Amino acid sequence: MFHFTRQVLNVARGINEIILALIFVAAVGLGPFPGVLALALHGAGMLGKFFAESIEDIDAGPIEALRSTGAGPIQIIVFGVLPQVVTSWIAVILYRFETNLRQATVLGMVGAGGIGFELVGSMKLFQYQDTATCIGRSSWPWS
Repeated sequence: MFHFTRQVLNVARGINEIILALIFVAAVGLGPFPGVLALALHGAGMLGKFFAESIEDIDAGPIEALRSTGAGPIQIIVFGVLPQVVTSWIAVILYRFETNLRQATVLGMVGAGGIGFELVGSMKLFQYQDTATCIGRSSWPWS
């Protein structure tokens, strides 16, 4: 089961968001929903991979110490595993959040909603002030 789950996460992570968005646009139509599906699937693959790797790299000493005191599985996870991985998990979550915001702009250009959709629409109508606003919004550090 471990190897099967790893392969599923690798496949989900290995397919680019744009390809996933095109597949989901064909499956469910235009709009923001296919973009959300594409980002969620790709993000789940990436987060799952990094979460698993960070758990595999933890120090076994605290876990052995907790087992020797008679701690249960939940206590081992809460007091032995989570303190060792929480910082790397937060870093990966924040990185993925930033990546999803930036990738949403590109996905909108293929019909998956978001700022990219507005950007393409304003460019087609030659409304360059709106285009500049869209570009400015998509290049902010928090978007």
